[in-house]
Amino acid sequence: MSTDNHTDLDTSARERLIDLAADFYDQFAGGEIPEMQLPTRTKSNIEYDEDSNVWVYGDRTSTRSANSVRGARKLLKAIYTIDFLADQLDEDRSSTLRELYYLSESWDNEEAQFSDQDESNQLVEDLEIVSEVTREDFHMRPEESGATLMGPLHLREQTRRGERDIHCQKDVGEGGYQIPNNPDTIEFLDHDAEFILCVETGGMRDRLVENGFDDEYGTIVVHLKGQPARATRRITKRLHDELDLPVVVFTDGDPWSYRIYGSVAYGSIKSAHLSDYLATPEARFIGIQPTDIVEYDLPTDPLGDSDINALESELTDPRFQTEYWREQIELQLDIGKKAEQQALASRGLDFVTETYLPERLTAMGVL
Repeated sequence: MSTDNHTDLDTSARERLIDLAADFYDQFAGGEIPEMQLPTRTKSNIEYDEDSNVWVYGDRTSTRSANSVRGARKLLKAIYTIDFLADQLDEDRSSTLRELYYLSESWDNEEAQFSDQDESNQLVEDLEIVSEVTREDFHMRPEESGATLMGPLHLREQTRRGERDIHCQKDVGEGGYQIPNNPDTIEFLDHDAEFILCVETGGMRDRLVENGFDDEYGTIVVHLKGQPARATRRITKRLHDELDLPVVVFTDGDPWSYRIYGSVAYGSIKSAHLSDYLATPEARFIGIQPTDIVEYDLPTDPLGDSDINALESELTDPRFQTEYWREQIELQLDIGKKAEQQALASRGLDFVTETYLPERLTAMGVL
C-alpha cells in the first residue's frame, strides 16, 4: 500500500468520525434528543450467514440515548473519544487500547472518563460499527500480540521510517516476521508458497521451522499464538484471498482449540461486525483430530467437565454442523480424552513433519 493510499485512509477515517460527532450536534440543534443506534451485541443477536459462512449481527438494535443519565454519559464518552481519535489521526500518531483507558483520566470532564478498560474497549468497538471504520484505521492498537509468520513470502511494509522490503525467510531470524497491528499496510510482492499453515502453539511452530517444513513444502507458517488476534486473522485472510493459497489450521485436540479454528474460518461473536474482513471460510482443519488420538495412540489428558460441556455445545454450534465434525466430537466424547500438538513427539521429533502433516495434507488434496 502506498503512502498516499495510507494518507487517504486516515483522512477518510477522520471524516467518518467527525460526521458521527456532527450527527449528534445536528440532532441536538434540531431539538431532538441525541442518540446512537447499534446492533444488539449479545449472543442471541448473532446469526450464522449461510451465504458467506461467517458470523454476523442480526436485525435487533439497541439505542444509546441522552434521555437518561446513563445514556447521556455514554454519548459524552463517545464524543470525547471521537475528539481524541480525530486528533490522533490528524497528527499521524497511534495509541493502544490500554493507553486510551488511562488517557481518559486526563480529560477535563470526569463524567467522560472510563471506569475500566472493558468500557473503553467496548466504546471503540461501538465506534467501529457505527462509522464502518476499523480500529486499525483509527490508529488504535491492542497490546503486543507477538504473532509471527515464516515462509517463502516477499512483502513490502510501511513503517514510520518509510517502506521496507522483507523476505519472510531470508530477512528474518528464527522467530520469523512479526505481523504488524494493521496488515492492510502490507503489500505482497512475490511468493513461492503452496499453502498457509496456521499453528496454535509456539512449540509446534518452532518444531516446523527447525525441521525446515516451510522450505520443503513451500509453506507460510502462521503462529496463531492461541486464540488469534485480529491482525493474525486479517493477514491470513489476505494471503488466502489475494495469493489464492489454501489455508489449513493445526491446533491441539480439544474443544477450545476447535474454537480457535472456528474463529479463523468463520469469525467470532465478539467481532461479528468484522467477519467479512477477518474470517476465511475456506480454511480447513488439519488436526489434532480425535481419530488421531486413537490411530496414533497419542499421550492424552482426560476430558474435564468444562471440556465435555464445550464439546456438547459444539454439537449444536452452526460452525461445526458437518458430518466430519459430528463424528470427531462424538468420538472424543466417547473416548473421554484430549491431546496436545506436541503429543506427536511421542513418535519422534520428526514424525510431525515427515509423516503426520504430509499424510494429512495429501489426503486433504493440499499436497
